[in-house]
Amino acid sequence: MNQFRKAPSGILGFPIAPFTVNNKLDEKLLAQNIQFLLNEGLEAIFVACAAGEYPSLSKEEYEAMVEVAVTVTNGKVPVYTGVGGNIQTSLEFAEISAKKGADGYLILPPYLVTGEQSGLADYFKTIAESTDLNAIVYQRDQVSLSVETLETLAEVPQVVGVKDGLGNMELNTLLTQTFKQRFGWLNGMPLAEVTMPAYVPLGFNSYSSAISNYIPHISRIFYQSVLNQNQETVNDLYQHVILPINNIRRKRNGYAVSLIKAGMEIMGLPVGQNVRKPIQPVEREHYAELETILKQALDRYPKPITAKSL
Repeated sequence: MNQFRKAPSGILGFPIAPFTVNNKLDEKLLAQNIQFLLNEGLEAIFVACAAGEYPSLSKEEYEAMVEVAVTVTNGKVPVYTGVGGNIQTSLEFAEISAKKGADGYLILPPYLVTGEQSGLADYFKTIAESTDLNAIVYQRDQVSLSVETLETLAEVPQVVGVKDGLGNMELNTLLTQTFKQRFGWLNGMPLAEVTMPAYVPLGFNSYSSAISNYIPHISRIFYQSVLNQNQETVNDLYQHVILPINNIRRKRNGYAVSLIKAGMEIMGLPVGQNVRKPIQPVEREHYAELETILKQALDRYPKPITAKSL
């Protein structure tokens, strides 16, 4: 029975799903991706989530990804999986996560349909209560959680956190002031570094970092600078790294996933450019732009040499 009821804090790692040219999951490259994130000190691993192209995974691939993550981390950090969308599939994947030894799961919003708040509460509650694993509920896209919905979920011990991907700061202020430390608060906005300085004062103490798949040391410098109120460094990182990457990311739908793979390849962590429909690989000109940004970023913020990197 999982009795440690607390959401992970800090910078959260979201590994990608590496696919071969034959559209098969490459478990070896996935293991390398996760080990890299561990070596870089990320505080938790969230596998088979949006960055891992969750909607495109078969049951067998999902099982394999969870097993690889649990094996590689070996208890060093919590492992969370992605569940959500179809309620029946969610329940099945939640059970797989429990059997494979994950610590919890991130419950993604229901797919396509929009329900009343009572229906959303029942959706998240049903999945959360289906196992003893910790659960983090994710508001994004068409799903915005009310105080009443979170009051219902606050009665479920398994629900340890709320992840926000909407950016409605009025709502976030209301929710954090109402529930305070009952939940852990996670920033799940696209390229969360862009918004993290606005989230920290509200009590958000963790965020999902896409760029940590390829420049984790810069994500760490940024977050520490935010926490230490080192505005000069924050501004410099915004100008020369974070906003330029975000500008590319916003040019095409799907770049939230494919740009990660491009960045990894540029940084010598080759996972290929293979993505699953409807996502498309990064276009050549945008790839070249990212190469330039990352070269300049490393010139300004070289990666420290550590024993693990030798």
